[in-house]
Amino acid sequence: MSSLDSGEASKWLDAHYDPVAGLYCFSSCVSLSDLSGDGESRLVVGDMGAGATGMKLKVYRGTALMSESSLLDLPSGLVSFFMDLHEPRIPAVAVASGPCIYVYKNLRPYFKFTLPGLDVNSLEQDVWRQAKEGHIDPLSLKELLEGIRTTADVPLSVRSLQFLSTEAEDMEEFVHTHKQQPIRRQTVITCIGTLKKSTADDDGVSCLVIGTESSDVYVLDPEAFIILSKMSLPAAPTMMDVTGQFDVEFRITVGCRNGNIYILRRESDKPKYCIELSSHPVGLVRVGKNVVVGCTDESLQGFSQRGKRLWRAVLPAPVSTMAAMDLPTRGFQAVLVALSNCEVHLYRDKNLLSSIKTPDVISSICFGRYGREDGTLIMTTKGGGLMVKILKRTAAFPDGDTAPGPPVSQSIRLNVPKKTKLYVDQTLRERENGTAMHRAFQMDLSRMRLASAKAYVKALESSLTPMSSSLSEPLKMNAVVQGLGPAFKLTLNVQNTAVCRPVINLAVSFLYDESLYRMKTPYMRIPLLVPGIIYPVETFVECTSDKGISDIIKVFVLHEGKSSPLLTAHINMPVSEGIILN
Repeated sequence: MSSLDSGEASKWLDAHYDPVAGLYCFSSCVSLSDLSGDGESRLVVGDMGAGATGMKLKVYRGTALMSESSLLDLPSGLVSFFMDLHEPRIPAVAVASGPCIYVYKNLRPYFKFTLPGLDVNSLEQDVWRQAKEGHIDPLSLKELLEGIRTTADVPLSVRSLQFLSTEAEDMEEFVHTHKQQPIRRQTVITCIGTLKKSTADDDGVSCLVIGTESSDVYVLDPEAFIILSKMSLPAAPTMMDVTGQFDVEFRITVGCRNGNIYILRRESDKPKYCIELSSHPVGLVRVGKNVVVGCTDESLQGFSQRGKRLWRAVLPAPVSTMAAMDLPTRGFQAVLVALSNCEVHLYRDKNLLSSIKTPDVISSICFGRYGREDGTLIMTTKGGGLMVKILKRTAAFPDGDTAPGPPVSQSIRLNVPKKTKLYVDQTLRERENGTAMHRAFQMDLSRMRLASAKAYVKALESSLTPMSSSLSEPLKMNAVVQGLGPAFKLTLNVQNTAVCRPVINLAVSFLYDESLYRMKTPYMRIPLLVPGIIYPVETFVECTSDKGISDIIKVFVLHEGKSSPLLTAHINMPVSEGIILN
């Protein structure tokens, strides 16, 4: 059985594991459906068998194989859908295989739909007509077909391609066998989905949506099996996700072989939006209004329905398959991503919620109602095994964000108060007098800017700024006052902010009220200032008054030979403690 971490094992019950079940399929060929109308869902699998033989349609009930039917070709997709309104409400199963769709009802063959043929190259038809009449030999026929293949826009038919790959000694026999048959060019189905016809009910009638190798998408009527709509793509589709109703509005999200994702809408026969990926898509799942894509560069990316990328998460290993996890009873939606390192990760947006270890690489994955259990996870392995797990009813997934990004609180709506009468009155006033209010605001803003500019110019002219505006002596200074009084220690930290030029011939002078303060050295010379080093200039100030008042001491940084100071600082002296008399 699979080995799980203790934290993750508590969320899933191991219901069944058969390592030799012999199921070889992909996620597109697995479906859960109530085929009997008794409320119990069955597992329907399009088994590929050995690849050339043994293709079967298998139906499981519980852990046992209920029935199986042989398929004529490899299945490329499988869906269950309601094709009519008859009672009891029993869905049909559609299996896409080659150019045909085989419809089963009550697990019995019901209808076969074949895709319409494609246009045949007129030059190819003419060449085969000449071969039929005996006008050209097989070698000339081969040369002509090779020339048509390299120059014509319309591809050759399967018959011509087989003839070109035939050995020279077998060409005459091949021509004799096939020359009487008409030439046909047939496409094949690459992916299949369902689209509700007119209602979004779970048991509503659904149309079939098929993607073909000829880069076309068809919408088929569920009763008459006629083509209701045809849309063209730039490349062959490989996977699709369908949402909406055909008669109202729908979106078909298609991943194509050219590495792009296209979004088709009802009103257009060509893609409405295009998502260009950095690498080819491996899985495509729609969660709400967003599209989650797993790519070959080991990344999981989220896009809006208009093609804008919302987030990107890096995976520890390449993606093998993906599926949606939807629990309507809990209002929970997430994406199951199976990786090639034998793990299955559960993501909600870019947040990793859970991780499951598996004994083998998962080839197909499906989540939904199986039997009477809503939260059932069904997986098939690369070696053909079948695994069934059931989500516990007590299982809870954290809401926290395990990846870097905005916090969860950012998505909480603010409790905006109701509009008051004053707010409504002010709104009406702004609507009626918007132009005048804007002009008054601009006038006040201009006046404030002018006043700020004048104050700045005045500060520069009087050297009142803590930094020098001189380019030859770029200085910076701050002052620190220490002590309680009456004696204070005054420290000036002077720094040369030039890159490589020293400053010399500087002095510091103090201007103060001599009736309040007495300074031992009111004038000091400053030595050479090396760039980048802070020089402390210290002096002592003594307060001579006992009246409990203080004043400003002005500091001037001067340059010898210049009358205007380079820097000016105003120091607000603190109130001195009382003078202590001996």
